[in-house]
Amino acid sequence: MSKLSYSSSPLNLQRRKSRVVKIGNLPLGGDYPVRVQSMLTSDTREVADCVKETMDLVGAGCEIVRVTAQTRQIAENLEHIVAGIRAQGSDVPIVADIHFKPDAAMEAVRWVDKVRVNPGNYADKKKFEVYEYTDQEYADELARLREEFTPLVEEAKRRGVAMRIGTNHGSLSDRIMNRFGDTPLGMVESALEFARIARDHDYHELVFSMKASNPKVMVQAYRLLIARLSELGEDWNYPIHLGVTEAGDGEDGRIKSAIGIGSLLCDGIGDTIRVSLTEDAVEEVPVARALVKLVESESKAFPDLIAALSWGEVPWDPFSYTRRASQSIDVQGIALGGEETVRVFTGKEKWNAIAYKMAKLGDFRPEVVVESSGVLALDPRDEKAIAALNAEENPRLITVADGLPLPVIPAFRLLAAKADPRHPILLKDTLTPATEQGQVPLDTLLNAAMHIGTLLCDGIGDAILVQGEASPETSLRISYNILQAAGVRIFKTDYVACPGCGRTLYNLQETTQRIRAATGHLKGLRIAVMGCIVNGPGEMADADFGYVGGAPGKINLYYGKKAVKFNIPQAEAVDRLIDLIHEYGRWFDPPEKVEDEEAGENS
Repeated sequence: MSKLSYSSSPLNLQRRKSRVVKIGNLPLGGDYPVRVQSMLTSDTREVADCVKETMDLVGAGCEIVRVTAQTRQIAENLEHIVAGIRAQGSDVPIVADIHFKPDAAMEAVRWVDKVRVNPGNYADKKKFEVYEYTDQEYADELARLREEFTPLVEEAKRRGVAMRIGTNHGSLSDRIMNRFGDTPLGMVESALEFARIARDHDYHELVFSMKASNPKVMVQAYRLLIARLSELGEDWNYPIHLGVTEAGDGEDGRIKSAIGIGSLLCDGIGDTIRVSLTEDAVEEVPVARALVKLVESESKAFPDLIAALSWGEVPWDPFSYTRRASQSIDVQGIALGGEETVRVFTGKEKWNAIAYKMAKLGDFRPEVVVESSGVLALDPRDEKAIAALNAEENPRLITVADGLPLPVIPAFRLLAAKADPRHPILLKDTLTPATEQGQVPLDTLLNAAMHIGTLLCDGIGDAILVQGEASPETSLRISYNILQAAGVRIFKTDYVACPGCGRTLYNLQETTQRIRAATGHLKGLRIAVMGCIVNGPGEMADADFGYVGGAPGKINLYYGKKAVKFNIPQAEAVDRLIDLIHEYGRWFDPPEKVEDEEAGENS
């Protein structure tokens, strides 16, 4: 167990206190609200399109707008974009997104309120080369980095422009990869290299981010960042930007975002967020605002710790995923706990409502009825009840009792810390089961994902029960999609799809849907759909195959991190992707559709 910690207690819901950084006229951090932001998908060369999209985002409640600047020449157009936005009467802060080109950053800093740099590819190499750096060679690389980065720091300080040091899991430099590996530690150290240079010039208008497409990696990286910043000293209390890269679209994208972003907000981490969906940018804003509102409501409802619990008392490491070591038991003929897959429970009333069509539910089928499971519902604060449980000879399935006035995440963490690990745990999204009335579908989805997803990322949980959604089929679909997004039970094709920006070289939304339609039956396969090469190869570290924009109208196909097919005409690329999956022996034909005799009868 690491001696580092990212908060005062595992049960803490209160927000971390950061210093205040001004983004234009907007204060970020401190006691100010968590800010919601998004990114333009319009071409930065098209001023009118960028201005209109910005105003649409502002109208939806977006507080910070980011725009890509691929080259110095393109960055010059930021002057006209910002002028157009100000002419519309908006002072919304504008952020330039920089990759690879220091000269683009030096141009952009003249016009915007904040510059985002990615440490992995700002004046750095990424060739996926295996190379053993000597200490002197590593020091020489850092000296070169200092020479390249210092002019931007000095100019940002002179102009009063803020900066986000935004590490991406998918674009760590070769230097970092070879010294620290493709790890959360590597992500943190990558950012700290740049922060040390900025601080040496007494420049502190910094914001950090640690983004990844895998929520577990993202959560661990942010936790480790906060722990390292705390260890470095009180004056390292910089604001934090949260985001899950390439979350995808639809319900899957919202669930993955809620697990990554929501879990960190629940832990008190985060001063601004961006939900990255492969949809129109304006669709990201209500999701982000809903997440912030849910977490703020919960922290206000439970301002005090539910019990005293130190990090030394918990059986999990917040910086490294390991599933809690419960023992396997039999529940209604199904093995649960231990190394068994995480099971899906439902209530008796819901089970009865769908029993007649159980065979047709496919992958969204319930496995256990909670009322007849023998689960022991406890108040985790009840020391006598916990002692009696731990004195039992055989392991018991346990959960937190409904109706208790407790926040979900701290309640289950306390239960996991106090109960012997041998007892499997049934997780719940809420301790107040839903009725048919009064539900807000988005809130229900996000609440379930961030509560259950956070605990799964901690390694806690052997079964789950979504009871905040009254619909039997919807609650089951949400359950399985949470397990998929958290990476603990893969039952369908997984897609890593970027949200798009001005760098995107093809229609991401349309292409993602075409790829889904062609490959959605390939259970367990992970396919990355990336608009350009900025994060493409690295974010595909966990993907089996990748579809990446290489040039206008041209697609490169990847097997893992390796590009294997180049400059394929976009019209042919989906078919060629299927050919590639065939080539590597991962393709199988979809099952024949069976006509549903009851189609329409119960719709």
